[in-house]
Amino acid sequence: MSKTLTYKILDSHKVSEDLENNKMSIKIDQTLTQDATGTMAYLEFISFGIDKVKTDLSVSYVDHNTLQNGFMNADDHKFLQTVADKYGIVFSKAGNGICHQVNVERFAKPGMTVLGSDSHTPTSSGVGALAIGAGGLDVACAMAGMSFTIVRPKVVGVKLINKLRDGVSAKDIIIYLIGKMTVKGGVNKVIEYYGDGVLTLSVPERATICNMGAELGATSSVFPSDSVTKEFLKLQGRENDYKELKRDEDSTYDEDILIDLAALEPVASCPNSPDNVKNVSELKDIKVDQVLIGSCTNSSYYDFVKVASILKGKKVNPNVSLGIAPGSKQVLQMITKNGILDVLLEAGARILETACGPCIGMGQSPATDAVSLRTFNRNFYGRSGTNSAKVYLVSPEVAALSAVNGYISSPLGMKLNEFSMDITYPQNDSLLYYPTYKSEVVMGPNIKPIPKFSPIGNEFEAKVMISLEDNITTDHIMPAGAKVLPYRSNIEKISEFVFSNIDEGFSKRCKENGSGVIVAKTNYGQGSSREHAAIAPRYLGIKAVIAESFARIHKKNLINFGILPIELDIEADLLDDIKVYWNKDKIVVKNLTKGKTYERDCDLTLEEYNLISVGGLLNTF
Repeated sequence: MSKTLTYKILDSHKVSEDLENNKMSIKIDQTLTQDATGTMAYLEFISFGIDKVKTDLSVSYVDHNTLQNGFMNADDHKFLQTVADKYGIVFSKAGNGICHQVNVERFAKPGMTVLGSDSHTPTSSGVGALAIGAGGLDVACAMAGMSFTIVRPKVVGVKLINKLRDGVSAKDIIIYLIGKMTVKGGVNKVIEYYGDGVLTLSVPERATICNMGAELGATSSVFPSDSVTKEFLKLQGRENDYKELKRDEDSTYDEDILIDLAALEPVASCPNSPDNVKNVSELKDIKVDQVLIGSCTNSSYYDFVKVASILKGKKVNPNVSLGIAPGSKQVLQMITKNGILDVLLEAGARILETACGPCIGMGQSPATDAVSLRTFNRNFYGRSGTNSAKVYLVSPEVAALSAVNGYISSPLGMKLNEFSMDITYPQNDSLLYYPTYKSEVVMGPNIKPIPKFSPIGNEFEAKVMISLEDNITTDHIMPAGAKVLPYRSNIEKISEFVFSNIDEGFSKRCKENGSGVIVAKTNYGQGSSREHAAIAPRYLGIKAVIAESFARIHKKNLINFGILPIELDIEADLLDDIKVYWNKDKIVVKNLTKGKTYERDCDLTLEEYNLISVGGLLNTF
């Protein structure tokens, strides 16, 4: 039987299958964590009582929360390093780079499965792996040798033909696709790229496209492993990791999309959603205050060659602040040796740490009402740290040219080859630490025990704590940034910030009522994999979330921590009284205030039903 590349990898890792519920469980070869989600994941792993990880490889990265403001972040990093050494995990120290960039460079392999406690884990699919983002508890379970369960994904075949024109980049491909499919168009799907146009794209370009596939809500994205992959792995000193992988020529897809690369032009995701897409030519003359180039989406050497080609011999507009963050120590070494760093400095760029930084609101917050162009993957409301800022997502080429001109500008037609792509890739792994199994785990005073939750019961009454619209993100639910992230190991404290950017009274109202439900529209919980967006509301007494639909990762996180996800379109206002009856067959919701009843079949599997019935996955150990 002919297979897509997606199902070649999935079927080779299949542990079990539940055809009745359209689910499958797969073996995970490799896990990755980062410090914003990893501390909780490792607390969960430790609670299992297992002596070492069971995966082929697990890597713990420090890249999100590198601002050393007080003792909390440094304590958490020490915790992560000692856990890694004790339990058999490779540790990537702060300064080594962003987890996804480093994982593509040093660890991801064609045909492997990767599970990461970060929604942008599919970046590693750029080398022909099948990489999936998940909540920290699911990653902890994978490290313990358990399989990972997903909805059997539909596969969207995206055929790429021809070649990009000068000034158009891989970022334009994925932003165009997000505009076409929307931020919920990829839920429970894998986006698989094929066609002659694939061979025109480097691995860094493929990684960019897979990275932002997360903004479609997709389970993953995947590129074939071909001659381009082989050359990249050879440059990384990993040629032995290469194997050819591709779809069967006569395989078919659940959906088909054709993209003519030669017809694309530079595009931008406009405020405040990645699928609010317009051509850059439509945005010309919009004044720019800030430009930031980096993040796990566009911080490779390939990207900086393009940026430096634009900035060479020019100066950043005096009204623009330009910040540049290389994605890894390797990239920083390469741009230093090739003269690119000098070009960036001469132009007036600020060089930031090789870390996530501004992408998650860790520094570089824009001024009030500022226009900020970013080569990042998300422009959700408040994510930049400035609620009034207007954030546009663009390619490095658009970002660099706009930084010079002072207004949004299109680089279409510009030849950007001032610097050679033919350069040695240094393999200096001095900030990677391999386990000795000798450390004792060090836990600072801000690291608190994981709360255990009592079951919500099969019948309960509660008030609606908040009523929300479509596309509520995990940034809305559980903000990140320098103010909040230091408490990621302290659920009691971090719960004070739930919905704080849009409803400052939410936490207090929950505490006063003792329990509650959340009501929302479609695609609730899109965005980051952060399970704190489930744990913290559960700590505040939230028993159910009623929404028209859920994002994949967040729905799994809710179930893992004993919150009932109910897919219904109901009418409810703040502080309406709700009564819920539920069992393995049926869910009934009564709005006691409005006198309305809603009913649907229970869509939970028996395993999911049992998890919620006992108060969450941790209560099963």
